[in-house]
Amino acid sequence: MSRDKPEKKDAKLPKGVIAVAPPTFLRERALFKRGIWPVAGCDEAGRGPLAGPVVAAAVVLDPNRIPKGIDDSKRLTAEKREELFEKICATSAFAVAFASPARIDRDNILRASLWALARAVHALPEMPRHVFVDGRDKLALPCECDAVIGGDGMVVSIAAASIIAKVTRDRLMSALAQDCPGYGFEQHKGYAVPDHLEALDRLGPSAHHRSFFAPVVAARAKHQPWTVEREADLFAAVDTSIEAEISAANQV
Repeated sequence: MSRDKPEKKDAKLPKGVIAVAPPTFLRERALFKRGIWPVAGCDEAGRGPLAGPVVAAAVVLDPNRIPKGIDDSKRLTAEKREELFEKICATSAFAVAFASPARIDRDNILRASLWALARAVHALPEMPRHVFVDGRDKLALPCECDAVIGGDGMVVSIAAASIIAKVTRDRLMSALAQDCPGYGFEQHKGYAVPDHLEALDRLGPSAHHRSFFAPVVAARAKHQPWTVEREADLFAAVDTSIEAEISAANQV
């Protein structure tokens, strides 16, 4: 007498845990099959912090040697990011570029980030024929470029670039902590956490802070009020000059 085998039940995730599919090589492989190669993924780290540069990375993965476990850097532990960083560097073509706080102050954070991303692509050993970039904005490049919203969690080349950018920036911020002790850069990497805000209020801005981010402006007004007054005078002069030009043009 035969007995029916019990049905296999799908493994259930712990309560509150949401399954997230890892990024894939599907988009890169589709281009590879059409003879379009190299294909790069690029991403940046450090748009949100109050201090330090934006770090951009571009990566061309070897289709035959893609390290296992690559994912959006935000989903990985620091230890896993470091491990994958070494594997990506050993098996891929990659480049990094930096947008300094001075460039961020001059251009704004979005333009500075896009500039750094384009610089990273141009720094690759070979100019790619196609680029995938994380976010909404395409890059001004001499090749095709697709902007992929949430790309660091969908496109494995972008995810690899997110790891390179994140680890590079974290290491840099730890080094800057030695140059500017007291702010805790080695811990929060320049982000606006309570400890950083307290140190900024207590010590004032350092040379590595972004001048026009609101908490930095407030700290500078407290510790260096003359610089804030000078900026206000400068902007007032610019406004007056623009108004004069408009008035002159209307009289012509």
